[in-house]
Amino acid sequence: MRYAITLAPEAANDLKKLNARVRAEVRDAIEIHLRHQPTRTSKSRIKQLRAIAKPQYRLRVGEVRVFYDVDESTVFVLAIIPKSNADAWLRAIGER
Repeated sequence: MRYAITLAPEAANDLKKLNARVRAEVRDAIEIHLRHQPTRTSKSRIKQLRAIAKPQYRLRVGEVRVFYDVDESTVFVLAIIPKSNADAWLRAIGER
């Protein structure tokens, strides 16, 4: 099944802030990993977040983390942030 991918305005702004090389890596990773099997977890790339209702998942792309939710046919990218800011972002924004 092919999922539609929707970037939240905050995620689009986050993506614009990245340098061109990292931005291309993130776009490629979103297309490769989230377009067809966004809920398929792995040991290092995609993790389902526990004890948090929103966001549901995290995609690791080098030193960048992509947080997203999935419904029946759409992937909602909520944030694209550096690893160093991920814990603070989850504490501030994540819904338990």
